[in-house]
Amino acid sequence: MSERAKALQQPKQGRAKKVWIWSLGVLLVLILILAIVYQTILYKPSSEAKTAMTSDETVTVSVGQAGYRFEPASSDAAVLQPNVIFYPGGLVDPKSYAPFARELAEAGHRVYIATMPFNLAFMGQNKADAFISEHPEESYVIGGHSLGGVFASRYAAEHLDQIDGVFFLAAYAEEAGSLADVQFPVLQMTATKDGVLNREEWGKGKRYMPNQTEYITIEGGNHAQFGSYGSQKGDNAATITLEEQQKQVISGLLEWMKKLL
Repeated sequence: MSERAKALQQPKQGRAKKVWIWSLGVLLVLILILAIVYQTILYKPSSEAKTAMTSDETVTVSVGQAGYRFEPASSDAAVLQPNVIFYPGGLVDPKSYAPFARELAEAGHRVYIATMPFNLAFMGQNKADAFISEHPEESYVIGGHSLGGVFASRYAAEHLDQIDGVFFLAAYAEEAGSLADVQFPVLQMTATKDGVLNREEWGKGKRYMPNQTEYITIEGGNHAQFGSYGSQKGDNAATITLEEQQKQVISGLLEWMKKLL
């Protein structure tokens, strides 16, 4: 290559390098902006939920491959069946359901809360595989809150030989997760002050539920109080306390699970 050609090429290379550096800088800024926006829309656990994440003499809390594990601390008593797999609501930090999981563990059940990529259940539908693989010989029910319930239903519909029941908290099944022909117990829990649940879609979803579905309505409860993360955009104010709603959720689930014993 002639000296003249080299001299002409150098400015082009310099411009290309500047464009590449500028593009990389813009990309990094966009990623930073998205990360900041994501943090502002993520529903974070309450102080009570954070406290419930701590192991004590009654419940052992640990981190597994696909999420959090809550189980009775005593090694003397057998874990009650079924085990519970839970899929969190969309954009809700999974630790927000720690009080719920702890209560079930105190009652004797092993509970798993899935951690979803970007806290969106549709990106981690098969997280339950990792939980079931820990004790494949045992019994499992799966459920979730809001978006989590939709994809828990999809998982169950595709793994009927591994699941013994499905529960929905302010959620519903759709065609891809139809449970219309299943023989195992199904539970749907809703709240009268829920301003987030799409009631029209929930009503349509009944066609994908089996005849033996049990329906429980929590009077005065709302959408956010199925977890413990404060208020949620679009929700209505509850007329009962978080503690009362959680108490009804736990008692309803425990009574429902007795059908599997």
